Amino acid sequence: MSEIITESTSLWRLTKNVIKLGIPAILAEITSVIMQYIDAAMVGSLGKEGTAAIGLVSTSTWLIGGLCMSAAMGFSVQVAHLIGAGKEAEARNVLRQSLIVSVFFGVILSAAAALLSGILPEWLGGEEKILRDASAYFFIFALTLPFEQLRMVSAQMLQCSGNMKTPSMLNIILCILDVIFNFFFIFPTRTVTLPLLGTKFTAIGAGLGVKGAALGTSLSEVTISLAMTFFLLFRSEKLSLRHGGSWKLRRKCISNALRISLPAAFEHTATCGAYVAATKIIAPLGSTAIAANSLAVTAESFCYMPGYGTGTAATTLIGQSIGAKRQDLAKKYAYITIAVGTGIMTAAAVLMYFAAPWMFSLLTSSAEVKQLGVKVLRIEAFAEPLYAASIVCSGVLRGAGDTLAPSIINLVSMWGVRIVLSLILVSGMGLIGIWLAMAIELCCRGILMLIRTINGKWLNRRYVSS
Repeated sequence: MSEIITESTSLWRLTKNVIKLGIPAILAEITSVIMQYIDAAMVGSLGKEGTAAIGLVSTSTWLIGGLCMSAAMGFSVQVAHLIGAGKEAEARNVLRQSLIVSVFFGVILSAAAALLSGILPEWLGGEEKILRDASAYFFIFALTLPFEQLRMVSAQMLQCSGNMKTPSMLNIILCILDVIFNFFFIFPTRTVTLPLLGTKFTAIGAGLGVKGAALGTSLSEVTISLAMTFFLLFRSEKLSLRHGGSWKLRRKCISNALRISLPAAFEHTATCGAYVAATKIIAPLGSTAIAANSLAVTAESFCYMPGYGTGTAATTLIGQSIGAKRQDLAKKYAYITIAVGTGIMTAAAVLMYFAAPWMFSLLTSSAEVKQLGVKVLRIEAFAEPLYAASIVCSGVLRGAGDTLAPSIINLVSMWGVRIVLSLILVSGMGLIGIWLAMAIELCCRGILMLIRTINGKWLNRRYVSS
């Protein structure tokens, strides 16, 4: 956005801007998924109790992570608008306020989560034998929440300033560090044989099991949080605080942040609740259905990660265009990012449809799980194009500061379509009915998001930092 773009700028040049910003974010998303698989495999080697202990509180950690992301969004959108308007000094002042609020919010969230760690697993209905490990895992996670909040706000600030490479690379390193630290913290000292080479060596380990997994994740979080914040504060071309500015909290800045963040936080909470409800619907179907569902979700994630990367690029480009009062440019970028994201995910969906049996062969040795998983994954493949549209449209609207409309659409779609249809179809169709309901819901959500984006009302929203 620092380059001069006029109404005569070619479509290809604008598309190149989208691709330039989108590729680092897409690579970071894909790497994150790969590392999550490796991380899950390492934890899985602890046995079903260890996996169950972490799985029991995973929805809670995901919910809290979403709240951290929503809090950061309230400030990063304002910064994108100000940078687009050429008001970099004001953008740095918003950054300063975001750091104060983020640290305060992170500490409060950390204290609340730590206090709940002793009773949360029991509230969630965990078995007696996994309660202690689940509590310990969540407690260690809670202690690092101030750093997680700081990392998220720093990453979003860098992205909204147009720097996608630094946060993407650091997030990739975060995933790699998580695996490395887990290698040393989870397992005891042992003899390890390198695949293919056959070389053996003694690996030193702490043998902490589930606690080691929490420590590995937490240490990588703290390391990258500090690195991300350092790059933001001292190396960012547009947001470095080496320039003078004010640390005073401004009522308008905080109210704008709340106006953007609260709907996003509400959306994440409602979505999380819908996932919990869906899990409860699936649970009575038995272990084969539960395993097939879990592995199908894992397999599908490779397909939709490019959509989230493109959506991140859309937020930056739309935010800066709106800030520059270039509604014409914002509209063009909206259509281009939707086309790019949908195109990539459609191609990935075709590949996923035909590669589904091979993917499940890598994930499970159970013929029953594989057979059921392939069926539901192929159903989902038909919904991926409109799912892509919903993801990228959400990024477009978020860049304009319009977080309320996507929140309402997600709430109505998840609870009014997915959950209701799942309850209707599960009795006669089992897991296939639930995934059919999911595919229908994703299509409905995509259509609603496209309607909201195409009608252009978000282009006329009041400039949040004017």
